[in-house]
Amino acid sequence: MGDKEYDDIAGAYKDSKQLSFRKYIEEYTLFRLLGDIRGKSVLDLACGEGFYTRKIKQAGARSILGVDISSEMIALARKQEEKRPIGCNFLVHDVSNLALDEKKDVVSAAYLLNYAKTASELLQFCEVAFDSLTSGGIFVGFNDNIAANPNFAPSFRKYGFEKSASKVQKEGDVIRYTITNGNGTAFSINNFYLKPETYSWAFKTAGFSNFSWEGPFLNPNQKENSFWDTFMEYAPLIGFKATKK
Repeated sequence: MGDKEYDDIAGAYKDSKQLSFRKYIEEYTLFRLLGDIRGKSVLDLACGEGFYTRKIKQAGARSILGVDISSEMIALARKQEEKRPIGCNFLVHDVSNLALDEKKDVVSAAYLLNYAKTASELLQFCEVAFDSLTSGGIFVGFNDNIAANPNFAPSFRKYGFEKSASKVQKEGDVIRYTITNGNGTAFSINNFYLKPETYSWAFKTAGFSNFSWEGPFLNPNQKENSFWDTFMEYAPLIGFKATKK
C-alpha cells in the first residue's frame, strides 16, 4: 500500500488498534519477541500512527524512532507525542530506501514485510533492517501468516476482520484484509503473498542469522477464553525474529 492509500485511511486504521486481537495477541506476541528492551535504542519501521512505537518507549527503550511512508500517519503520531510527550521521534520516509547514521539495538516492524510484492522488494526491507542494526541486534515483528491460506479457515469476522486470497497462491498474489472497527467503519488493506522459502532467502541474503517464524502467542490471561480458539488454530498473523551477528 502506498503513502496516499494509507493517508486516506489513517484515522480508521488508528481506531482499529482498539480491536481486542491487537492487545491479546499482536501486542503480547510483539513484546514476547522483543524481550527486555530497557535502555535499548529502537527503530520502528512502518510505525503507522505510532501505536507500538509509544508502547515500546513506555516499556523502557532508551530511544525510539518511528518511520512510515504516510505523512498522515506520522502527523497522527506526532500529534499524540505533542499531547503526551514521552520521547518518541518520528520520520516520514519510504522504508525501502531508509539509511540511518546511527545503528540501533532493535528493529521492529509490524506488517511491513507483507507489503513486498516481489522477492527483491522483500530483500530491500530486510537489508534496511540489517543495515540499521548494531552487531548482535535483533529484528522482530509480525506479518501476515503466509502459511495460512484463508480459504481453508473459518471467518474471522468476530475478531473484527475478514481475510481473502486466491485458492492457489502464487508469488505476488494479493491477500486482502477488510477490517471493521467497533463503530462500524470499515476499510481494506492489500498484503502480498510470497513463499516461505522466499522469506528465508531474503533474511539469509540480507545477512541475518537465526531467522524464524514465531507464534502467534495468546496472552496467558486469555488462555481459558474459547473466543480465541479459531484465531489461534488458523492463525492469520504470525511473529518473526532474526539476529544480526
